[in-house]
Amino acid sequence: MSGFSGFVKRNHDNTNTPDREVCFYDEEFGLFHYPRCEVKPYFFQNDRYLIVLDGEIFNIKELKEGLSEGECCEPEVLVILYSQLKEKIVEKLHGMFALVIWDKQDKVLFGARDPFGIKPFYYYEGIEKMYFSANKKSIWQSEVLNLDALQQYLTFQFVPEPDTMTNKIQKLEPGHYFTKKMDGPMEIICYWKAAFQPVLKQEAEFIREIQSALYQSIQMHTGSDAPIGSFLSGGIDSTIIAAIAKEYHPDLKTFSVGFEQDGFSEIDIAEETAKRLGVDNISRIIHPEDFIKELPNIIYSLEDPLADPACIPLYFAAKEASKHVKIVLSGEGADELFGGYNIYREPQSLRLFQYLPNLIKGILQKLAAFLPDGMKGKSFIERGITPLEERYIGNAKIFSEVEKSMFFREYRVDLSYTNITASLYKESSSYDAINKMQFIDIHTWLRGDILLKAQKMTGAHLVDLRAPFLDKEVFEIASQIPSRLNIANGTTKYILRKAVEGIVPEHVLHRKKLGFPVPIRFWLKNEMNDWARKIIRESETDHLFHKDYLYKLLDDHYNDQFDNSRKLWTVLMFMIWHAIFVERKYENELSSMNTVLPMGI
Repeated sequence: MSGFSGFVKRNHDNTNTPDREVCFYDEEFGLFHYPRCEVKPYFFQNDRYLIVLDGEIFNIKELKEGLSEGECCEPEVLVILYSQLKEKIVEKLHGMFALVIWDKQDKVLFGARDPFGIKPFYYYEGIEKMYFSANKKSIWQSEVLNLDALQQYLTFQFVPEPDTMTNKIQKLEPGHYFTKKMDGPMEIICYWKAAFQPVLKQEAEFIREIQSALYQSIQMHTGSDAPIGSFLSGGIDSTIIAAIAKEYHPDLKTFSVGFEQDGFSEIDIAEETAKRLGVDNISRIIHPEDFIKELPNIIYSLEDPLADPACIPLYFAAKEASKHVKIVLSGEGADELFGGYNIYREPQSLRLFQYLPNLIKGILQKLAAFLPDGMKGKSFIERGITPLEERYIGNAKIFSEVEKSMFFREYRVDLSYTNITASLYKESSSYDAINKMQFIDIHTWLRGDILLKAQKMTGAHLVDLRAPFLDKEVFEIASQIPSRLNIANGTTKYILRKAVEGIVPEHVLHRKKLGFPVPIRFWLKNEMNDWARKIIRESETDHLFHKDYLYKLLDDHYNDQFDNSRKLWTVLMFMIWHAIFVERKYENELSSMNTVLPMGI
């Protein structure tokens, strides 16, 4: 467990508990230390400042050179800068971090989270107290569900930030900092936000800039004496990372996982890639019984429910990596920055609908309503006549509002999933359709799903995740690329692929994206069908769901009526989360993690 946990409260009377001990306390501010916690506090300037940093500041050497204080360690450099710049320190930092500084003299707490949200930052603010932590379990205040968050989770498959599934515990959003004085509420400020500003340049110029930014970022992210590895699938993103990292670390190890089901493993591709790059590859096949056994640990590590099945291979890949390395590189962010999702090509395929008069669109809408679900052409028509702002909320869209109203007992009509994206579409109103989709994903999907599972699954095995694509300098280049260069020639990430020609092996360069596929569709019909039925039956969530509706989803899936696997998985992951954190089950399964369930504070 990395991270930190602390509190701000006048005359705080908390003492040590079985799962934590107070390692600093001055009546108004305290810091907890947890077993397996690797992040330590530092005191500077006659103990006026206490600093805790979870993460890495990659430009610390440059920051140190600008100081006149002589030799300083990394935390001291940050304290000196903070004493000079106060909140503006965030403008100087280049890295991934959750940062806290307590000014004992002025009685002010300062906290900040990195621009993309690679590192998590949770907080609870009450009337007389505030708790903060890099781990949600550390500041658990109650078992009260955030029902609004649950309603949104059922569509997004994650809880959109800043909310969590627990009432009153929130996340500090990426690119934000806060200040907290003893006599006032938190003041939260946005200091950086991703924005797209396409410019006209020759392809060759973009290629040079992309190459330069990637090499610089990967060199920065691998600047450590600790053993370094890299996840390696059969796709281009992880291959780019491994190919360039190998130039700085010739002894780089790569890690791959897959499944026995045909079409759900890229281990053979990864092994061929590793061979051509001249790096070691360590792989593992995952069986259904493996991850059924580990699911409680996976959900416990996530801290909030997340229904992305890719958590499973990531968990096992990180488990293998932990046996060999301390740091692992990964390709998160490449798709959002360089247009890598196939759905980003959708606006092109739907262009003809832009030229249809409203009368014709109305007729098509009525036609689509009469067509049976699953019939070829129905979805195409529905997407074509639906504005982007209503049809696209990110890479996952599980349950519609109508579906949720049929089985979620606490459904609120006024709480649409578009409530999450409406302000983002307003901010990006001048963008073309593809940039809008990228903007939505960066500010919802990337932080709520992609980075959550990557950070939590690696953290579960004490492996430090590095994501070189998610670097401000890399994004600066990516934000300038016109959309047409990302989806040119009938592909995705066109200009990125051009930039790495000759760097990555040819057999990977133009492969279609597969990602980390998980055969839950097949397993929920076969090996896991009885397991899923048992989860639904035993879950103490009858007050939340009409279970008859869920059983029908499972029956229809089993009988090949519909592919309900993602919908079922979304509900099942929440039920396991509820069993762990609310019903307090699975304690035996979690015992192997050498941890305890959260306690009220």
